[in-house]
Amino acid sequence: MVDATIIIIVVAVVVALYLILVYNGLIRIKNRVENAWAQIDVQLRRRYDLIPNLVSTVKGYAKHEKELLTQVTRERSNLVGGASMAKKAAASDAITGALKSLFAVAENYPDLKANQNFMQLQEELSGTESKIAYARQFYNDQVMLFNTKLQVFPTNVFGRMLGFSDKEMFETKGAARENVKVEF
Repeated sequence: MVDATIIIIVVAVVVALYLILVYNGLIRIKNRVENAWAQIDVQLRRRYDLIPNLVSTVKGYAKHEKELLTQVTRERSNLVGGASMAKKAAASDAITGALKSLFAVAENYPDLKANQNFMQLQEELSGTESKIAYARQFYNDQVMLFNTKLQVFPTNVFGRMLGFSDKEMFETKGAARENVKVEF
């Protein structure tokens, strides 16, 4: 009888320690996912802050490109308004496409292309786009790691019991995957 009690206590302690390890491991990865999302958000905010300067610089040179400038401004507003990961991803993709179109249209304006302020803004936005791409990749890697850990046995059993669920990837969908078409 004493031996059975000791075995039950040892098994209970081992299970409790395992649950603690599973929980702590999932928390570590969840925190990395949240940190990765924060890094994307920082870069999206940086791009968001640069866009008004770019639009005002281009306005002076490309007065008849009002529709494109309006689209860039509208997409900028959508980026901040997007609450879910999917909405932010869609808004980010739309703004990237609009900016590519804006830079392509700028090719028609030699004075604009030579403007130091425009060139600096273009370079900053280009660098920010690269940082956003890297941050998205890092975020998706962390989400994949988290989701995989949560889906494999036996973590899948205990992880769900502890209240963890899969995270959403930051994906590009639909038209955002296609090349931007610019017509003059």
